[in-house]
Amino acid sequence: MGRPYGKRAQENEERGELPKVGKNYQILNSEEHANFLRRNNKNPADYRPDIIYQALLSILDSPLNKAGCLHAVYVKTDKGVLFEVKPYVRIPRTYKRFAGIMLQLLQKLSISAVGKREKLLRVIKNPVTQHLPLKSRKIGFSHSSDKLVEMEKYVAGAGGDTDLVFVVGAMSHGKIDCDYIDDFISVSEYPLSAAWCIARICEAVSKKWRVL
Repeated sequence: MGRPYGKRAQENEERGELPKVGKNYQILNSEEHANFLRRNNKNPADYRPDIIYQALLSILDSPLNKAGCLHAVYVKTDKGVLFEVKPYVRIPRTYKRFAGIMLQLLQKLSISAVGKREKLLRVIKNPVTQHLPLKSRKIGFSHSSDKLVEMEKYVAGAGGDTDLVFVVGAMSHGKIDCDYIDDFISVSEYPLSAAWCIARICEAVSKKWRVL
């Protein structure tokens, strides 16, 4: 891959979002770059892009999305880079190819459909709230929340004219820190992966909207 270009791509590099390992820029992960991370006083457990990969597969492969019920997907990295994923994009079936796409996205700031100008993935401006529907209900998820709910009943109780925004942390530990969340809930007595949490959300919304 070539050197990142443009002001925002350069900012990505300066933040450490595009570190060099040897002569090449790479998306760091705890398995492949553990020694490199430790040499640079980084905790490998904080570098888990495979989690967002699994989370994206879970939501984009869901019947809910295939039925056209998903309006948008936004991802914010730990370094603060925000990007949009179009609901109809096809995520690569292997993590290695996915990491290559993410590297290209952070360098070029967008990924377009082959032979078209349409941007399937693109880096966008913060804050994410400016991209969300007006008067939407923003729901955060955390196992530490005291509000344990049955997801199907929770979603069924939401007004039919209210857009629902679900905010899920795609990291190995910790809690999402968002000042725009309207409600923090837990959907299981046990800690769930981001992919499992998303699966429960999609299943609950699918039943509400009768998507089989």
